[in-house]
Amino acid sequence: MFTIGQIEFDRPLVLAPMENVSDRTFRSICKSFGADLMYTEFVNCEAIIRDVKKSLNKMHVLDGERPVGVQIYGSTESSMERAAAAAEEFAPDFIDINCGCWVRKIAMRGDGAGLLRDINKFENVVQSVMKGTRLPVTVKTRLGWDESTINIVEIARMLEQNGVKALTVHCRTREQAYKGEADWSWLEKIKSAVSMPLIGNGDVKTPEDASRMFDTGCDGVMIGRAAIYAPWIFRQVKHYLATGEHLPDPDLEERTRLCIRHLLAGVQYKGERRGVLEHRKYYAGYLRNARNISKLRMELMQYTEVAPIVERLEQFIEHLDEEDAVDAKLNETDAQS
Repeated sequence: MFTIGQIEFDRPLVLAPMENVSDRTFRSICKSFGADLMYTEFVNCEAIIRDVKKSLNKMHVLDGERPVGVQIYGSTESSMERAAAAAEEFAPDFIDINCGCWVRKIAMRGDGAGLLRDINKFENVVQSVMKGTRLPVTVKTRLGWDESTINIVEIARMLEQNGVKALTVHCRTREQAYKGEADWSWLEKIKSAVSMPLIGNGDVKTPEDASRMFDTGCDGVMIGRAAIYAPWIFRQVKHYLATGEHLPDPDLEERTRLCIRHLLAGVQYKGERRGVLEHRKYYAGYLRNARNISKLRMELMQYTEVAPIVERLEQFIEHLDEEDAVDAKLNETDAQS
């Protein structure tokens, strides 16, 4: 059984914390498809303690999406302690420390995956966060800084000794970023070294991937980039784990209506221009396999207001029946020839 504080699940599916992706609108979409556990976008500790509005807004969670953890990052102990206390005021279910962000401007200053190069510093940061909050504390990290310095087993033991309630490991090094293949063999080694819940992450793209990752012994499976393209993957994985059968993608009409719903929620939350611009990354997934998708996406990308996008997508839905009729006629002709 997977347990963090009062949170209990049997083999949970987890939505990864992703900058400019896992806001509360996207979390709501993924929750509707069966995501069990989620995180906010990561929030800089210095921005939190300075009351930067945009950063504070990232920590708002809705009851319907729980359980949700606020993820914070930084390497200054006093700032991380104060940030954890401030994050607690937003009433998340737990606080997560990002120790895995590979982006150069973050990692090279010692934040995120930069902590992997200094375990003593890593431990001090964890202890500071623990001082700042009464909530359960979890950690997300990587295997190590590079292939020659993989130290995840040592880090896992250190985290458990300090009272961390769960560990998520992206099975690549910081140097790899998202290149190469995630090395899941480390999950078994970590699991044999500690008793706290372990969430596996990295290259989970299909229901079969999730099943194989659970077979390594990890307690939960985290899905990241695959969910951007297909948020219904959580429903498909659960169906596969329960039955061994594949659940098809939603049809094009359902996906297009979901695209509209997602867009409108984003605009309501972020404002029109920002909501429209940040939604562009989702068109490829929602509209994949559509006829002339490239042309449609290019058209949608031109808009900076929500009304013409919704109108164009509604028109697209109206013409789906016509396209189906044409396809059926063509198939009938082919069958007769």
